[in-house]
Amino acid sequence: MKKLVLACAAAALTMYACKSAAPDTHDADVKAIQDLESHWNQDYVGKDTAKIASYYADDAVLITPGAPPLVGKDAIQKGLAQFLSDPGMTLGFHPSRVEVAKSGDIAYTEGSYTMTMTDPQTKQVMNDHGSYVTDYRKQPDGSWKAVADIACSEVRPPAALPAKAKKL
Repeated sequence: MKKLVLACAAAALTMYACKSAAPDTHDADVKAIQDLESHWNQDYVGKDTAKIASYYADDAVLITPGAPPLVGKDAIQKGLAQFLSDPGMTLGFHPSRVEVAKSGDIAYTEGSYTMTMTDPQTKQVMNDHGSYVTDYRKQPDGSWKAVADIACSEVRPPAALPAKAKKL
């Protein structure tokens, strides 16, 4: 009898463990993030600041070359408004890797970007390209929001002009 009770208890625990295990959503999560970045690219074409900022969590940080970090969705939206006001600005980014944690609640993408913008001082068109990493957190509604978005330019900054020699 003791063995039967132990066997039933083991079977019940096994069934409970199998039932309570979270479903494997890995492939669906990877596809959702790939689709999200595709839509995000399309929204950059439309230059809709609010729509672009909607991809960020409220506590997100955006780090780009030559600028201080923008912390929080409101700061990101304000920074994007200035950035998107450049009529010559274009941005495209494409993930080469999408990784979702086994837990299914965090993920990241890494890939490359290309960007064109107008230099505010020289008024000349500047072309940039580089790499990016975006960290995502799954939201309670199942959607994904960027929590850290970091870009690293592969274009070398122009060499500093030599200081003028002092006259003696």
